[in-house]
Amino acid sequence: MAGHHATIGRTQASASTHAQDKPTLRLVTCGSVDDGKSTLVGRLLYDSKMLLDDQLDALTLDSKASGTAGPPLDFALLVDGLQAEREQGITIDVAYRFFATPRRRFVIADTPGHVQYTRNMATGASQADLALVLVDARKGVVGQTRRHSHILALLGVRHVLVAVNKMDLVGFDSERFATISATCRSLAEQLGISDVQCIPVVACDGDNIIGGSARMPWYVGPSVMEHLEQADVSDGIADRPFRFPVQWVNRPHAEFRGFSGRVASGTLRCGDPVVVQPSGRRSRVTGIVTADGRLQQAVSGQSVTLLLADEIDASRGDVLTSGASPVVTDHFTAHLIWFDDEAMRQGRGYLLKSGTSSIGAVVSAMKHRVCIETMAHEAAATLDANEIGCVDIALDRPLVCEAYRDSHALGSFILIDPFSRRTVAAGLIDAPLRRPAEISWHPLTVDKSVRARLKQQKPCVLWLTGLSGAGKSTIANLVDRRLCELGRHSALLDGDNLRHGINRDLGFTPEARVENIRRVAEIAALFVDAGLITLVSLISPFRADREMARRRFDAGEFVEIHVATSLARCEARDPKGLYRKARAGELSNFTGLGQAYEAPERPEITIDGDTLSADAAADQIVRYLRNQHYL
Repeated sequence: MAGHHATIGRTQASASTHAQDKPTLRLVTCGSVDDGKSTLVGRLLYDSKMLLDDQLDALTLDSKASGTAGPPLDFALLVDGLQAEREQGITIDVAYRFFATPRRRFVIADTPGHVQYTRNMATGASQADLALVLVDARKGVVGQTRRHSHILALLGVRHVLVAVNKMDLVGFDSERFATISATCRSLAEQLGISDVQCIPVVACDGDNIIGGSARMPWYVGPSVMEHLEQADVSDGIADRPFRFPVQWVNRPHAEFRGFSGRVASGTLRCGDPVVVQPSGRRSRVTGIVTADGRLQQAVSGQSVTLLLADEIDASRGDVLTSGASPVVTDHFTAHLIWFDDEAMRQGRGYLLKSGTSSIGAVVSAMKHRVCIETMAHEAAATLDANEIGCVDIALDRPLVCEAYRDSHALGSFILIDPFSRRTVAAGLIDAPLRRPAEISWHPLTVDKSVRARLKQQKPCVLWLTGLSGAGKSTIANLVDRRLCELGRHSALLDGDNLRHGINRDLGFTPEARVENIRRVAEIAALFVDAGLITLVSLISPFRADREMARRRFDAGEFVEIHVATSLARCEARDPKGLYRKARAGELSNFTGLGQAYEAPERPEITIDGDTLSADAAADQIVRYLRNQHYL
């Protein structure tokens, strides 16, 4: 048999030159842990005669050393390549396998079933045309099956093959299969998945994998391979409006200027008009260039360089379009699949990457969380790891986008923590909330520069951050008095005072602190616009929130001042008795004890609160203002 596999493998290699003529099916395997995903993929490769002699020999040796299955060959080892996967008998990373049959080519993404690796499953499913969902016949549809199914629906996967595995362990019971099939079809209907095929299998033995099963004569449908070869997953992407995200401006010499990228959807021909979004500038295509020469047309999926008739200002992040216009907006509703161990916080700043665009983003509103068990929408203020929810997102500048159902390329994005650089979530755009054109800036004759000249000072915000009791308010009050004595125009925003008014509705949870800082930053920005030197005294414990506040100001206008007083000194002072209450359990989420304080990494000014007096600290800040020409 091994020699037969080798012969087939060599035949496959010799016929690879014809592979481009076959359609490609991209599929993802998913489901709960230990449902047999890797075993089914391995068996599919084995029974399809896709393995060479050396691969079979390695599988035999690996099965003896690391195998967890009963039969002589543990087919899961063909895709579980990581040492940790083999030691634990689970899938951790996404494993990609490629093979071809006479009818079509296949790209299989075998994804993990553990909840903690949900992000890896979403990565594998993001490019899939069809999903192969494994269900253990003994357990039926479980929570992770529902979570993966919901992610498939969000990602636009509309073709699903449900393989009800381990039928031998339920005595090949047809009624058990019928019950699980009905549950899966009901779940798919709830999620809007229209094409569902259920097949009973025994992956390790090969029942209903390539051909039929003598042990399940009551099943008369297709085998797994038969269904995969026949599945029609065409979605008319070539007939959609032309979308071309610009990856880079290709200018090897002065006589050539093109725009390189990958066609996301539609078809474009030489001579066709195009519009550059978001600028709205128009031109005409004069050439389509590839590494193999020039083309007369470009279709979805091709990587090309487009030449335009006009010298148009376009760069990475812009989108060349034709046909119906995409949306250009800075505010939209989206579904998030949250990956990070640190919970999502409304108002927290993130970096949003969509296609070739990178934009600052804030989760402006939490609409609901999805209950995986019931699919019901639940009220929530945040999202924890592996949870799914619907949110509103506000951007720093307009983004060219479309609803995910209309364009996977322009309707998907990821959120990145700006400090750790971790990918914290994947997002799918549902709909824009408004277009920037509907709300525009009204031009003002008397602006910030005019007021700055009148006051003979450079407006800025002095943002004092530190632990409670560090001395922020005392120092800020002294600086405000010094500026007044110098005849300067200033204002002081104290965190405690603001909580008696505009922020009286906010508590001290991480989410409330984010909103507290957002409001203070907006007020401070108005004062800076009025030409004032604005002092802000606020604990503001999180770096990301202070960075969000900094982005609200022009370069040089935000001066971060870290009042670096040790926790021991602050607790010894305890001017308001808050540390005593926190130690007694009367205060929760108290910074420094129940909640962490993230010290600034590169503040403009650092005040040593343990050694400097408040007067000396105020003098240090005023000197800085003089040296940097704010005064």
